[in-house]
Amino acid sequence: MVVAAAARDYIHRMLQDISGMKVLILDSQTVSVVSVVYSQSDLLKEEVFLVELVDSISKSRESMTHLKAVYFLRPTSDNIQHLRRHLKSPRFGEYHLFFSNLLKDTQIHVLADSDEQEIVKQVQEFYADFVAVDPYHFTLNILANYVYMLPAVLDPQKLQQYCDRVVDGIAAVFLSLKRRPAIRYQRTSDICKRIAQESSKLMYQQESGLFDFRRAEVSPLLLVLDRRDDPVTPLLNQWTYQAMVHELIGIQDNKVDLKKLGNFPKGQEEVVLSSEQDSFFKANMYENFGDIGMSIKSMVDEFQQLAKSNLNLQTIEDMAKFVDNYPEYRKMHGNVSKHVTLVTEMSKIVEERKLMTVSETEQELACNGGQVAAFEAVTNLLSNDHVSDIDRLRLVMLYALRYEKESPVQLMQLFNKLASQSPKYKPGLVQFLLRQAGVDKRTGDLFGNRDLLNIARNMARGLKGVENVYTQHQPLLFQTMESIVKGRLRDVDYPFVGNHFQQGRVQDVIIFMVGGTTYEEARSVALQNAANPGIRFILGGSVVLNSRRFLKDLEEAQRFTRSSSNVV
Repeated sequence: MVVAAAARDYIHRMLQDISGMKVLILDSQTVSVVSVVYSQSDLLKEEVFLVELVDSISKSRESMTHLKAVYFLRPTSDNIQHLRRHLKSPRFGEYHLFFSNLLKDTQIHVLADSDEQEIVKQVQEFYADFVAVDPYHFTLNILANYVYMLPAVLDPQKLQQYCDRVVDGIAAVFLSLKRRPAIRYQRTSDICKRIAQESSKLMYQQESGLFDFRRAEVSPLLLVLDRRDDPVTPLLNQWTYQAMVHELIGIQDNKVDLKKLGNFPKGQEEVVLSSEQDSFFKANMYENFGDIGMSIKSMVDEFQQLAKSNLNLQTIEDMAKFVDNYPEYRKMHGNVSKHVTLVTEMSKIVEERKLMTVSETEQELACNGGQVAAFEAVTNLLSNDHVSDIDRLRLVMLYALRYEKESPVQLMQLFNKLASQSPKYKPGLVQFLLRQAGVDKRTGDLFGNRDLLNIARNMARGLKGVENVYTQHQPLLFQTMESIVKGRLRDVDYPFVGNHFQQGRVQDVIIFMVGGTTYEEARSVALQNAANPGIRFILGGSVVLNSRRFLKDLEEAQRFTRSSSNVV
């Protein structure tokens, strides 16, 4: 049960079964689906010589009848209209149409009516309607992600579109894995309940025949959670490789855009970070920043040895051997350059923003008690000119989430200080976060101070000490997965939908996070899978968050809520 393999298999089948030269035509969302599991060289092996976007290809009139057109699109009304126009004036020799999710009967009729010249050779549904960024981690890349924070009454249509996209994505994942799950959701979240119920309705009623796979002894579990139950994880600085790159620079569909960091040579302005295509990254993506430096030094030393040996080409055989190994040599050179560049740039950012000092206080806020010391540490950092505006805001938010009930007077002092030090941030954003994700709204034991077991665990961890003060935080998701493994996930907090309860020990779990996942949580999933081979977790979400994206969603939700209130 691996989402990356399922998506790659669909793309492979789509391209392999059509012989000859091909043009691959995608939309703005399926281009992400393909790019994370198929490289340019993979496409060339499948005789794909051109990749186009469906909305731009219609602007060209050049006839290319020697090419076979392979369309891979989401079944949206816009894409169906694009296809209608393309089929009315065909430019390619054959048309093969693949859709990433369920087609409506009306859409099939529209396509049939448009194919007047009978050039469509096949129409199929290949359920890769998700972006598999890692083997056990997928995202839906929902642009208007802030919508999950809005009350249903503000914009019912926007909320329905959001839910529809999530349900489509979840359905595609289970269709690609050929499984039908029992479904549970976070009781305190209306949107989780809605998505869980609509997913159940689709799988058990509307399309029950499609989901009627051979029954396993124990059904897999779909658990729908709300990001607001753990607002701490996306607010923290990260110190493991993949999560740190996303936090400090940004990763989009396994690509890192370096253009905004400086002038890089052409071809190095964007680099790929994929565990499927880069063995060094796969081995080190979850390692601490300090250890990464040592690993990169070893890789550089190895490359220098290889480069030296290639300078001593004495015979024709030596030259022939070098030519045979040249692609591997070039690949290793590119990898060394990429990882050295990333670590160098991140080191600069860490120093400029004094992130080690900031992060130490963040981790104390997230993991340890001591309100007086925390207030003093945050106050001092707010006055520090080297601390950036975004870091000041995150510190106040973390303090507010931790001590909202314990120290309202000190909290107000921090609000005022933040407003004077960082005036560009919207007033009331911290208060808006508390209304969205404060202690009264949360289900889980976020700070490990409600449940006796969690209190004992935190005390034991404190007595033992931690290996690294910067990575002592564990996402709430870690506790949730432990509860599932031990069969202790409370029905009262995470009820089932309908009568589809689970009998026996669950083996496959897909956790969908409405509002977005983080790479820190993806790391927890990978570590949990490695430690418990009897149970497999997959993590999915509406987007992959870093602190900037989480704060942007918060700001947009606040703005929309305010503008709607003014209209009323």
